[in-house]
Amino acid sequence: MDFEQLAHYESKLAYEMDSWDVYAALEAGEDLVVVDGRAKAAYEIEHIPGSMNLPHKEICFNTTESLDKTKTYVCYCDGIGCNASTKTAVKLLTLGFKVKELIGGLDWWKRDGYATAGAEGQSGTALSCGC
Repeated sequence: MDFEQLAHYESKLAYEMDSWDVYAALEAGEDLVVVDGRAKAAYEIEHIPGSMNLPHKEICFNTTESLDKTKTYVCYCDGIGCNASTKTAVKLLTLGFKVKELIGGLDWWKRDGYATAGAEGQSGTALSCGC
């Protein structure tokens, strides 16, 4: 067995979630918060239901002081062509938060058939948790 390769894959799983993982965790009531790191205008057009908008450019101690550091924050953006989720994760991590990144972002959330909210929200499998 290649232990270096095993460590690589275990590391990915420790820091990333896919849309099914996020959906299942929310449905199970796990203590996580979904964070959209894009600009407010993009969030208003379409976002994951129940997510909070925290644009990465605005993240600092003052904008996060009311957030619960015992929760895990799952950061997302548009998708693989966008790095706002990574920027959001880095900034939250440096402020002492537990973070993961949603691989594929909003794009893969929709591709996997989940509903979205916002001015251009789409129908799909909805979260039953009231998120």
